[in-house]
Amino acid sequence: MKGDEFATTRWWEGGAVIYQIYPRSFADSDGDGIGDLAGILGRLDHLAGTDASLGVDAIWLSPIYPSPLHDFGYDIADYTGVAAEFGTLADLDRLVEACHARDVKVILDLVPCHTSIAHPWFAESRASRYNPKRDWYIWADPGPDGAAPNNWISAFGGPSWEWDATTGQYFLHSFYPEQPNLNWRNPGVVAAMHDVMRFWYERGIDGFRVDAIQAAVVDDQLRDNPPFQRASPIPGLGARHGQELLWNIDRPETHDVIRGLRRVTDEYPGRILIGEVYAPVERLAGYLGHGQDDEFHLAWNFEPLLTPWSSADFTLAIERAEALHPADALPSYAFSNHDNPRHASRYGRERARLVALMLLTLRGVPTLYMGEEIGMIDHPALPPDRRFDRAGRDAQRAPMQWDPTPGAGFSTGTPWLPLVDPAQANVADQLANPRSLLSLYRRLIAARRSGGALARGEHRSIFGLAEDVLAWRRDTPEERLLILVNMGEPATSIDASRAGPSGEVLIATGDRHGRVELANLELAGLEGLVLRL
Repeated sequence: MKGDEFATTRWWEGGAVIYQIYPRSFADSDGDGIGDLAGILGRLDHLAGTDASLGVDAIWLSPIYPSPLHDFGYDIADYTGVAAEFGTLADLDRLVEACHARDVKVILDLVPCHTSIAHPWFAESRASRYNPKRDWYIWADPGPDGAAPNNWISAFGGPSWEWDATTGQYFLHSFYPEQPNLNWRNPGVVAAMHDVMRFWYERGIDGFRVDAIQAAVVDDQLRDNPPFQRASPIPGLGARHGQELLWNIDRPETHDVIRGLRRVTDEYPGRILIGEVYAPVERLAGYLGHGQDDEFHLAWNFEPLLTPWSSADFTLAIERAEALHPADALPSYAFSNHDNPRHASRYGRERARLVALMLLTLRGVPTLYMGEEIGMIDHPALPPDRRFDRAGRDAQRAPMQWDPTPGAGFSTGTPWLPLVDPAQANVADQLANPRSLLSLYRRLIAARRSGGALARGEHRSIFGLAEDVLAWRRDTPEERLLILVNMGEPATSIDASRAGPSGEVLIATGDRHGRVELANLELAGLEGLVLRL
C-alpha cells in the first residue's frame, strides 16, 4: 500500500495518544465492585467526543478474556471470549461501535506466549504423551539428576519447569506455573493464534498490544543459561535472578513469530501491532523490523518509565531513544502502567505536571495509564486481606476515581480493591478547575491533535542550558516549538537565545502566559513551558 492510501491507514503517526484501561478498575456498571465493559461505555465522554474530553485516539484494554486469574487476566482460558465479570461479546461489540463513532480505536491485549493451565488446549496436551496437542506446549524429561531439565528461572522466581505426574515430564512456564508456554515451533499453534487475531479483527478490533513477546521461542536444545556478567545501561533491564537470558528470551526465531502476526494484521488495513519488549532500546529496535512493513508498528520503550528523577538520566533515556530507534520508526513512551508503580508515587505528585508535559511533547506515540491524568498514586497500605496479585501489583491497579463520593463514582458496591484518595484526586473536581492536572492534559493533547509540531515535528535536543534543565525543539516547516523543563526544585536562570530572541507561551505547567524573552529567562522550580518561536 503506497501514497495517500497508505498514510491514512497509519493513524498513530499523526500525534495519536493511547489510553490504557485496566478494565477491573475503570468503571463498574452493575454494583458488584468490579469494573466492566458497560462501565467503560458509560465513561467514554471522559475520553473522547465532547468538549470536556481528554481527546485520546485509542484505548488499550488489558485482558478481558475468561481466566482463572492466577495472573489477573494474563492466564487466558479462552482467547475468543469475554470474562463474565466484564460482560459479553455483545457488550464488547457495543463498546467498539461507540468508540468508532467517536473516532477512537480499540486495542486488545494479545497474550501469545502462554495460556492458562485451564485452557482446553493444555488439558488435551497434558492428557497423554500421544495426544495430538501434546506438542502445542513445551515438555521435557527430567535432567540427569532427576530434577528440572535445565537451570532456567521464571520471571517471577523459581524454576521455569513444573512437574506433571500424569505424563512423567516437566512443562515449561516462563511466568507462573499456571501459565504454560505455547510451542511456537508447532504449525498448529501458529495457525490457531492467527485465527484468534482474525476473529477479533473481524469484530472490528483495531489492533493488539502483544504481551511478553520475547518469551515466544526458546532454545530447542534447552541449554543452561550462563551467569549474568554484563552491566546493563538501564536499571531494571539487566539480569534476571543472576542469569544471562541467552537461551529462553530474545531468541532469533521470535522475529519470525512477529512477522507472522504482522502478516495477519496487514490483511486488515489500519490495524496496529504494539510490542511489549522489555529490553534496552538497542534490542527493542530490532523488533521494529526493517522498514515500515515488517514486525511491530510500535514497541513500548521502558527506559523512561524506569528512569530515576534526574536531568542526566532523562537526557540519556531521551537521547538513546532518538539515536537507536530505526529511522522510520516512532518511539513510544509511557511513564506508568498496570505492572509498575505510578509515576506520581515514584516521583511525587508535585512532579506530575512536569511528567505530563514531557510525555506529551516528546516525539513519538505516548500512552497514558488511567488515572495519571488526575495524579492518582498507588495505594499506600493495602490490608493483607485485600491483596490479590502475587507479584505485588495491586497498589497501582486501584479503581479510577471519578468523583469525591465514598464510592468515587467507580461503583455503588464495594470496590474489588480499596480506593486511594477520591476526595483529593478525582475527575469531577479537576474537570471544573482550569488549573488542574486534568486540564493540563487536555491542553497538551489538544495541541497534539492540532496536527502541528507536537504531532509531526522532528526532535532536536538542546544541551547546556542549566544542570537541571532539559530542552528540545519540535519543528515543522510551519511551526517551531521550544520545550523547557526545569527538573530541579529551585528556580534557575537560563539563556535559551540560541533558539531565538523570544517565544510565546503555548502551554505552561504553571500560570505563565504571554511572550517571554529567552536571553535571560528564569524558570521556576519544576516549571515546564512549551513556547512557540
